[in-house]
Amino acid sequence: MTTRRGGASVAPFDSMNLRDGLGDDPAAVARNQAALVAAIGFRPVFLNQVHGSRVVRLTHADAVPMAATHEADACITTEPGLPCAVQVADCLPVLFAASGAAAVGAAHAGWRGLAGGVLENTLKAVCDAARCEPSEVHAWLGACIGPQRFEVGVDVLDALGVRPAQADAARFQPRGAGKWLAHLPLLARDRLRAAGMLRITGGDGCTVETPSRFFSYRRDGLTGRMAALVWIHPLG
Repeated sequence: MTTRRGGASVAPFDSMNLRDGLGDDPAAVARNQAALVAAIGFRPVFLNQVHGSRVVRLTHADAVPMAATHEADACITTEPGLPCAVQVADCLPVLFAASGAAAVGAAHAGWRGLAGGVLENTLKAVCDAARCEPSEVHAWLGACIGPQRFEVGVDVLDALGVRPAQADAARFQPRGAGKWLAHLPLLARDRLRAAGMLRITGGDGCTVETPSRFFSYRRDGLTGRMAALVWIHPLG
């Protein structure tokens, strides 16, 4: 996962903003994207993310040019040297890797994506492509808005199928006046475990509380986007 450091963009997109169309200088975004390609050695595919649950399967044909070519919030691939990527600035990025490097995937999971099943859909797509079981897939959770910063209303609890009176305090800490603090990484872990996953890591780091390291839409409004990427390294 990238951070906000090391790019060419100026405030409020300083400095490693990887998403065009936010008001940043397109030339700066292009330099940032080129720096990412140089750093990892491969050209990633960016999605047109809409807080949904659609998963697309990528091929190398999708990687030229490096632009948002699919309206989706998750992607998977079985092709080496083709990074799956999601862009974030508070939502939770989740990366998937099947045992034996048979398939990888990336999902963009805010509360709408969680409610819509984006993680379960991505896991199924990875398992189908790799011909494996969920227990054979490893998931890594990136940095996102933390449990002391993600204030939500009853609409979010309703979307996730949680009754306010029965909300688990570890996942929804009451704030009063119809508000709760939601633990996004823990909610994601719950769904992945329920889907049969055993190997789940990450989920540390709050984007809101670490302004020197992470972009945060909730904190700043107008801001850049980071990327979380996963790929199969070509053999040899």
